[in-house]
Amino acid sequence: MPLAPDQVVAIDIHVHPQTEEFITAMGPRAAQMAAYFGRSERQPVSFAALADQYRERKMMAVLLNTTDETTSGRPGVPNDVIARAVKEHPDVFIGFGVIEPQLGEVARNEIRRCAEDLGLAGLGELNPGRQAFYPNDERFYPLWEEASRHRLVLLFHGGMMGAGAGTPGGMGYKLKYGRPIPYIDDIAADFPDLRIIGAHPAWPWQEEALAVARHKTNFFIDLSGWAPRYFPPQLVQYAGSILQDRVLFGSDWPVMGVERWLTEFEQLSIKPEVRQKIMLGNARALLGLHSAIPPS
Repeated sequence: MPLAPDQVVAIDIHVHPQTEEFITAMGPRAAQMAAYFGRSERQPVSFAALADQYRERKMMAVLLNTTDETTSGRPGVPNDVIARAVKEHPDVFIGFGVIEPQLGEVARNEIRRCAEDLGLAGLGELNPGRQAFYPNDERFYPLWEEASRHRLVLLFHGGMMGAGAGTPGGMGYKLKYGRPIPYIDDIAADFPDLRIIGAHPAWPWQEEALAVARHKTNFFIDLSGWAPRYFPPQLVQYAGSILQDRVLFGSDWPVMGVERWLTEFEQLSIKPEVRQKIMLGNARALLGLHSAIPPS
């Protein structure tokens, strides 16, 4: 049965599809990341099966596309695939497309297509480390302007990457691109109407991400990719207090299991009304789904 809006208890803002085509697009990273996270190599999961998993949890899921064709030479999965999954399962899925910023006008046209033709809600996961670009490079400002004009949310990977981790030379990936200040902070300042999500707690620059969120109300942090039992005290303190309106639940499935994330998050010292914001209300407001949970 379709999930009714009033049944939704949470929105997972960070979910990576695992159909055969997405696993194939990863290339050597699939085996490398499986080894790094101590898991067996990923098995395909259909969109229908993934939708059923989230329906059982009474959750919605933001499906993220990703690509690094300009650096790896491997074609990514077309954004049309994400859009089709959303169309087939609109009760549980919200879709984000992706672009290669270095492609310039081609990327700008794809942003327009994502918004106008595909009906996607955002762009991400943009991964500056794998795509080798500084987001605040003014060559890319026409892209962020286009995204802002179409009210698309931008989701950037922040901090250390799982990609390349645990290998000699990190498969050539460089961590410097994932620093929040100045690379994301500049964009948030120069495009105040652009809504930006910094994915993950952004270690080793977590304090920078917290500072950007404290300073700029158009910047949000998702808590994906980290087991909550390892969240540093400062992150828990800020999420439960002064940043309670700009922190989002995200699992980073399949890297992080949803059930594990939920179980460990329940153990954190966060008030129930704030927990509800993080799990649901903040994402509803950010994505414009319907009214957010009113402040307590």
